[in-house]
Amino acid sequence: MEPDFILSAIALGIGATLVMDLWALFLKVCFKIPSLNYAMVGRWIGHFPKGQFSHANIGKAEPVAGETLLGWSAHYAIGICFAAVLLWGWGLEWAASPTLLPALIVGVLTVVAPFFLMQPGMGAGVAASKTPQPNTARLRSLLAHTSYGVGLYLTGIILSVY
Repeated sequence: MEPDFILSAIALGIGATLVMDLWALFLKVCFKIPSLNYAMVGRWIGHFPKGQFSHANIGKAEPVAGETLLGWSAHYAIGICFAAVLLWGWGLEWAASPTLLPALIVGVLTVVAPFFLMQPGMGAGVAASKTPQPNTARLRSLLAHTSYGVGLYLTGIILSVY
């Protein structure tokens, strides 16, 4: 992999994930909608080395040292990996002249990860099927990941200027 690809993926991933986090903060401050607790993501990942990949309820699982830092670090690392998918699919040319549609496609498709990996692994079921309001949880996930796609585009625009 060439350095331009790696640096572009890192910059795009961090920027897009930051936009996603700003969206979550907006929802929390303006509408009192709680955001994902990344400590629970860290707890889930922290159990991987022990061979445990799923939990009935991650909130009741044994805490893991450094789970908050682990969860937030994983959140941004995953954002970088998804940005690499955008660049792999549309090439570095996209980063030089970003367009909205590819960024939105990648953003929306990233919702597959929480629906089929994270939520089931943390005890919420496939696509939040075991939560009290699954459709609300699904919509929130879709909007969060769409905001990530918007973030890819906006970050791409900013980076293409420099």
